[in-house]
Amino acid sequence: MPKSPQQSAVERRAGELDTIAAVLPIERRDELAELLSDEDVATLRHLVNQGMGDNTLRALTSDLAYLQAWSVAATGQSLVWPAPEALLLKFVAHHLWDPEKKKVDPGHGMPEAVTNNLRDQGFLRAVGPHAPDTVRRRLASWSTLTKWRGLDGAFASPALKSAIRLAVRATPRPRKRKSAKAVTGDVLEKLLATCASESLRDLRDRALLMLAFASGGRRRSEIAGLRCQQLTEEEPIPVEAGPPLPSLAIHLGRTKTASGEEDEVVYLTGRPVEALKTWLTAAKIDGGSVFRGIGRWGTVSYHGLDPQSVNAILKQRAVMAGLNPEDFSAHGLRSGYLTEAANRGIPLPEAMEQSRHRSVQQASSYYNNATRRSGKAARLL
Repeated sequence: MPKSPQQSAVERRAGELDTIAAVLPIERRDELAELLSDEDVATLRHLVNQGMGDNTLRALTSDLAYLQAWSVAATGQSLVWPAPEALLLKFVAHHLWDPEKKKVDPGHGMPEAVTNNLRDQGFLRAVGPHAPDTVRRRLASWSTLTKWRGLDGAFASPALKSAIRLAVRATPRPRKRKSAKAVTGDVLEKLLATCASESLRDLRDRALLMLAFASGGRRRSEIAGLRCQQLTEEEPIPVEAGPPLPSLAIHLGRTKTASGEEDEVVYLTGRPVEALKTWLTAAKIDGGSVFRGIGRWGTVSYHGLDPQSVNAILKQRAVMAGLNPEDFSAHGLRSGYLTEAANRGIPLPEAMEQSRHRSVQQASSYYNNATRRSGKAARLL
């Protein structure tokens, strides 16, 4: 049976998305091929060729997919380029709304049919209005993609700015940490205790958790995207009354806070290096992705984990350790590293060298919380 033109176009876009998958990990390739237009895919490929960072590209792709899905659900058609002011205002109205008003006015906020459509596709999980930062980020992505198409949009419209300001004021949301609790050293040891066997899954998860924490609390996207080419063996570290400790350098390349010209490096020493080498040897990995999926029968995948899988692994280990998985997420490794550094009296600048935080204010928010309860300021009486 011959393929329809629509099927051929989708398959062509899927193939084009495959060509940038090495730079831009895409877990929903087939869905994106159906959702995105030829122009969307061409824009993404152009951004890859321009050398935009992996994390930025991943966020742009995720936001573009959501915007396209929302537009189809809300208007019956794909995004219009450039977006008219009315469409931008509709987006704000659908995502920033007052839960109390919606109880008495079902037409307020996102219509139920649009909500159900997005939820069925897996684009909408949370209940209630979106976080203002999420709405602003998606509008910023929309604006960026519009400019990369050589077009102008109404993103600087006074009406849009006013609508966002009023909507945020009407939908107060307490700011929540990305991880309710930090994965400090004691928590990490409980997680590692669940990885005690020599099974491939235990070896992988043990190496993943230790590397993510000891390398400064790396972001889940950095762990998922880590490749063997980024690892270089360093001279062992001599110690008193014991054999020297193995050492590795991790070349992070382009990160969320660094440009492509900078070769940001963090170091692993001792136990994490041993755990990583044990995993790579057992899985027979000598190139490509460091952390990979493992099939039902113990087959190691050729493809790397996606960022969500890193989060899922941590939560699964939390359950196995008898902890509440709702209390922890992959970001808890990042905050936990700085919290643990504070607990052990490591100076903040030294901890930031490893975590690669650029903002002292942000890093110190984790660091200071660890010492406030036991500090002199809390014991004046």
